Amino acid sequence: MSQISANDLKTKGVAAIEAILAQHSEAIVSVRGKDRFVVMEIAHYNYLRECELDAAIAETKADLAAGRFTTESLDEHLAWLDQSCSN
Repeated sequence: MSQISANDLKTKGVAAIEAILAQHSEAIVSVRGKDRFVVMEIAHYNYLRECELDAAIAETKADLAAGRFTTESLDEHLAWLDQSCSN
């Protein structure tokens, strides 16, 4: 990843981002010397979102295979949520 300062972004605009993304998949935007934001092409963002979903599906399948789930009615589940959130 490469960095771009907020000031460079103000003066150079999108061209500054495009220049970094031509060589890197992500660019970090720093504000007053501190990393604050990550900029990437939408295709890369969508790929990362798909990876998150794939990981969630794999985790769910593992939980089901290991028996880490419950079967309950909606009312029972809402009561459990109320109790869990009040603790």
